[in-house]
Amino acid sequence: MADVHEPEVRSYNMSQITGKDTKPEMMVRKFLHSNGFRYRLHAKDLPGKPDLVLPKYNSVIFVHGCFWHAHKNCKYFKIPKTRTEWWKKKLYGNKERDERNIEELEEDGWNVIVVWGCELKPDKREKRLKRLISQITN
Repeated sequence: MADVHEPEVRSYNMSQITGKDTKPEMMVRKFLHSNGFRYRLHAKDLPGKPDLVLPKYNSVIFVHGCFWHAHKNCKYFKIPKTRTEWWKKKLYGNKERDERNIEELEEDGWNVIVVWGCELKPDKREKRLKRLISQITN
């Protein structure tokens, strides 16, 4: 199956995808800040560069997009029908790297929390963010 976009259009679309300051990440950051939590952003000195680091609570938070991090059993994660093998290698490689980083952080004593993009959809958002506070403080 051929790509529906010209190479220049596809290249531009892909260049607009960022790894920092995404809408889901900003949502979590604003919620935590408004609830009195203070954090560091994208700590380069920790495995996986967690999106948020809360040193006071010894917790780190990753805000993962369901597609890019291969969220299992999620309707927002589907392997593309073009270049399937390349995408499988890319996305499952991301997932394996995430698992290694989480394991390393836990071995170092960090409380690791993963918030998935699908958990921040309007119908689930409030419940997930309230649960996030209990995950941080417990």
